[in-house]
Amino acid sequence: MILRTGQRVVFIGDSITDCGRRDTARPYGAGYVSLVRALVGARHPELDVEWINRGVGGDTVRDLAARWDDDAVAERPDVLSVMIGINDIWRSYGDRPDEAVPIDEYERTLRDLLRRAVGATGCRLVLADPFLIETDRNDPQRADTDRYCAVVAALAAEFDAVHVPTQAAFDRVLAVSPAKRWADDRVHPHLPGHAVLADAFLTALGVTATS
Repeated sequence: MILRTGQRVVFIGDSITDCGRRDTARPYGAGYVSLVRALVGARHPELDVEWINRGVGGDTVRDLAARWDDDAVAERPDVLSVMIGINDIWRSYGDRPDEAVPIDEYERTLRDLLRRAVGATGCRLVLADPFLIETDRNDPQRADTDRYCAVVAALAAEFDAVHVPTQAAFDRVLAVSPAKRWADDRVHPHLPGHAVLADAFLTALGVTATS
């Protein structure tokens, strides 16, 4: 397990991370961040960790870049978790295609942000894949998502980061259950879907139950 007492853990990303943390579910949100925090505390009550959620709904990697210094670097994280990319892809399939982020720009921008955070704070990175709750790998949006996931996996290797394969986590549950159990729009999970994400994070972080 990479977590230690006294650490500050910062999560940053889009609406999946945000999940009401600026409104009705302050300050952690009602999604996977809150579940990870609660389960780490339950499994390892000896740990005294500070948790910070800096997700903002609707963000792409461009939006992340605009607030990176304030919401990531200035927080001085010991562990920085980044999950971004869903909107970068999704915008191509909605009514705001000009806001979609091409994969080369996505990779270049995300690499620069990660380099800046590590250089300024020495933080350990946790990189989570974007995902689409869709079983058909030939679906255009799913195919794009898989390509962006490959970028995240490569960056995780490049930065010696913890990699959280969230798409693979959803693929496992989708093999035996319908997509509507996890989300209505293939993107925004219900609470059980956030539990799938939290479980993937706990596994990647090496958080196990105490005996």
